[in-house]
Amino acid sequence: MKCLSHVLKAFNPMLRSSLIAACVALCAAVVCVPAVAAPEDSMLANIKEAKARLDRTESKISKERVALANELRALEQQVMKLRNETTVARRKMDERTLSLSQLENRLSSWSEQQAFQQNLLSRFLLQTGVDSLSLSEMSLSDKVQKVGEKAKEFANQQTPNFSAGKVVLANGEVTQAKVLTLGPVTWYLAQAQNVAGTAERKQDLFTSTSTFSDTDTESLASLASSGNGSIKIDPTLGRAATREQASEGVIEHVVKGGVWVIPIVLFALLATLIALFKVIQLWRLPKVKQVASGKALVNMVGSSGVGFFDGMQRELYDITKRASTPTERDDELFSALQQDKIKLEKYNGTIAVTAAVAPLLGLLGTVSGMIETFRMMTAFGSSDPEVISGGIAKALVTTELGLVVAIPALILNAVLSRKARHYYEELESFALVLSNDEPDVAEKSDQKSDGQKQASAS
Repeated sequence: MKCLSHVLKAFNPMLRSSLIAACVALCAAVVCVPAVAAPEDSMLANIKEAKARLDRTESKISKERVALANELRALEQQVMKLRNETTVARRKMDERTLSLSQLENRLSSWSEQQAFQQNLLSRFLLQTGVDSLSLSEMSLSDKVQKVGEKAKEFANQQTPNFSAGKVVLANGEVTQAKVLTLGPVTWYLAQAQNVAGTAERKQDLFTSTSTFSDTDTESLASLASSGNGSIKIDPTLGRAATREQASEGVIEHVVKGGVWVIPIVLFALLATLIALFKVIQLWRLPKVKQVASGKALVNMVGSSGVGFFDGMQRELYDITKRASTPTERDDELFSALQQDKIKLEKYNGTIAVTAAVAPLLGLLGTVSGMIETFRMMTAFGSSDPEVISGGIAKALVTTELGLVVAIPALILNAVLSRKARHYYEELESFALVLSNDEPDVAEKSDQKSDGQKQASAS
């Protein structure tokens, strides 16, 4: 009974009274069975009535339990709502108590986070082919949408299939073609023109970077139609084709230098012609016979005759024969040596001037090209780095050409000047032997030569 009373206390008063009544009736029916010797049928009827009353009571209890559960759920939601409102109100109260510097620091950190996120988005879009001008005009929502499109495109690339797209061919024609993208490589097939090759995506268009041969085109068409075929892959991702297209000849490279290339080329031609002339002149000179003293000269000429010397050395020897006095001989030798020196060093100065002027002209052309490049940057902006690098490359062509002309000219000038100086020093040494203070060397050598001729004649 105590347990029953505890159970009854757990329910509300109305349910508790109903249960008590049902239990009392059941107990009365059970208790009265032995006292009242009722028939078996009446006992069964009482039991059924009590059971029906118990079922009704349990059904009523279950309905009220559902209502209480719904009420409890509503109260829990109300508590959660009040808790959120309390959190918001508490945050507002905290923000009211914050100082101005703390608010500024918080705003600064939020701004930095926003700038960092936008920079990540911009860097990703630039790496995926969006140009900087279009990127500067995009809002944050446009950037996020573009990133979503790129992510979807990358997801599609994991299962590559041919899709329709517009391709700019090598001749500048824009045509519809089938496009297949696999990682960083893109192939296109323009069946109308029977052209295929690799392409590069630029905004909404594909630009042809290389063109396949007929065999490779047929193989790509077979792959597009039947799913079986082989395709050509460029492991350099188009860099080899770009380098081949960017290669140029010597004349094209020189022409890029502009108007200042003309004087550099003229100086180069002039220096080349003079160098050829001087090389022929100096290497055709007869070798200077080495004479140590006047006695050796008498012996050499006496044994070989007057034709022993050639060229400038023969002229110096003839001056010694013609001179009547030592003073006249020395004067004529000095004059002849000066003329020989002028003849040996003639036009060498032009080569030296070319070696000095060519780099200066190249530098002048580079400065002029840089001024033109900066002027174009001022007029059209510096958003495209290819334009700037191309202008600087053209400006440096003149400096390159000036150095190409100056270095060989400097070497030629040094070699030719050394050859001329060495030849002049040998002539000068021979002249010193002829102009010594001994008796007339030429007369002695002539007398000895005549004596030998007379002896041979007799």
